[in-house]
Amino acid sequence: MSRLFAVARKTFSALSIPNFRRFFIGQSISLVGTWMQSIAQSWLVFRLTHSATDLGFVVALQTLPVLLLGAYGGVIADRVDKRKLMVILQSLMGLQALALGILTVTHLVSFWQICLLAVILGLNNTFENPARQSFVLEMVGGERVRNAVSLNSTMVNGARAIGPAIAGLIIAVAGVGVCFLFNAASFVAVVYSLRSMEVATLLRSEPAGRAKGQMREGFRYVAKEPRLLVPLIMCAIVGMLTYEFQVSLPVVASETFHGGAATYGFLTAAMGVGAVLGGLVTANRGRTGLWPLTIAGASFGLVVLWAALAPLLGLEFVALAAVGWASVTFLATGNSTLQLEATPSMRGRVMSLWSVAFMGSTPIGGPAIGWVIAVSNARVGLGVGALAALVAAAIGFVAAERLGLSGRSKRPRSAEAPLTPLELAADD
Repeated sequence: MSRLFAVARKTFSALSIPNFRRFFIGQSISLVGTWMQSIAQSWLVFRLTHSATDLGFVVALQTLPVLLLGAYGGVIADRVDKRKLMVILQSLMGLQALALGILTVTHLVSFWQICLLAVILGLNNTFENPARQSFVLEMVGGERVRNAVSLNSTMVNGARAIGPAIAGLIIAVAGVGVCFLFNAASFVAVVYSLRSMEVATLLRSEPAGRAKGQMREGFRYVAKEPRLLVPLIMCAIVGMLTYEFQVSLPVVASETFHGGAATYGFLTAAMGVGAVLGGLVTANRGRTGLWPLTIAGASFGLVVLWAALAPLLGLEFVALAAVGWASVTFLATGNSTLQLEATPSMRGRVMSLWSVAFMGSTPIGGPAIGWVIAVSNARVGLGVGALAALVAAAIGFVAAERLGLSGRSKRPRSAEAPLTPLELAADD
């Protein structure tokens, strides 16, 4: 029993910090609503247009601002109080969800309105994502950042297990618009969690201040650091073509397995269940660095290939649970690796590039996967994503071998004697 308690303390160690605990609870409520909106929006677009290409187009519009302005979002995150910025942006995201909900329940919604509101949400995400990603370190400190990132990923995917299942049932019973209204209300929780924090206990980074060339400085910094550049390239490839489940899964549910909104919701929920389990394991035993990221990328590609080939709906649920497990491992490993490798004054800009790599690549990948599905089928679309993850893993393998990062170090990390970048990459 004592060993079980020790494992639990290690797995959930970041939650011992009051500010992170508040943040975690607020985000947990809000993210259930976010996933409900994601499912509802994809289903609404597919119902209005019956087009996988249009699905990809909407996803692309939502992430296009991240591609165009994401690096500048990191500059802003390094300049300002991240908590205050998040309060403003989370409030605006709630208003966006409210507008979409009102339009839908009053039967006034049209495709162009969904597109416009998707762009507005994307603009908010452009500046909120780098602030939120780099704010984690200010709440928990360097020693617990990997644990906090893994728990965040677990939280996101726990919401993915709950939100889509609820959304599928609500869509079937009450309609799509109720999902958007629930999401709008859920933002109250995260705004309250941010405003109620004990500001004095935050480990705030020194603001970078205004200066010319800060965005270029961020690009130059990453370009000369292969331990940052290679993971970002890997994340861009995977984010562009593998993480397009909002495009592929509605078609898998509707055309491959001849189901409805409930089937789509439960397919996404299956990914969430697997991701929760994977996130907890990563929080307890996860590693950072290029080599662990390479292994995670290869595993991700293999299980997505399994999902592409699964012949029965029951097997697809199991395959997508494995996809969820592998996806959260890849996501948390890449995120924590970049946060730990980046210097504090550059962390916002580095994490903005992470957002660009993961979400900003979707304006290319979303329509591309939508087109692949339109000219073939959803299984081929998933197969392309699997191949992309395996290509990213191959790039990571070659880079790790050339940089000598494939070995493992047994030296423990300590705050007083931080590891070198080489040791950090192999740390567990």
